[in-house]
Amino acid sequence: MKKLRAGGFLITKIHQLAGRILSRKLKQYGMTINPAQGRIMFVLWQNDSIPISELAKKTSLGPSTLTSMLDRLESSGFVVRVPCAEDRRMFLVQRTEKDKAFEKLYSELSQDMTNIFYKGFKKKEIDQFESFLSRIFDNLTEYAKN
Repeated sequence: MKKLRAGGFLITKIHQLAGRILSRKLKQYGMTINPAQGRIMFVLWQNDSIPISELAKKTSLGPSTLTSMLDRLESSGFVVRVPCAEDRRMFLVQRTEKDKAFEKLYSELSQDMTNIFYKGFKKKEIDQFESFLSRIFDNLTEYAKN
């Protein structure tokens, strides 16, 4: 009998558990955003002032979900949506001074989560693991296009 692979099941369980831990850590750090909003902010820390369409791709969030999260982040003062100078039909999402002031705290929380994830792993193992995850993500992305 062929052995059943549990990779997808494990990834789902890891996602759920990590989300619960992250929610708890956000409260411990006094952060007022949820994990999904944190994903948006993480992308913006890498690329500030990006079109909403690019933000949707980089976060893998649907348009309506992203819009409601941006509404909350904007009302909380973490982001602003500004018209693009080159294309008035497009809006760019930009970080605010409030977010920039919290970035150090976010970075500490992110490092805390990374330390939990990779406790007991060697650098080479982490690199290999992340390479495998990237390949799985690419496979799923390619499949989703069809």
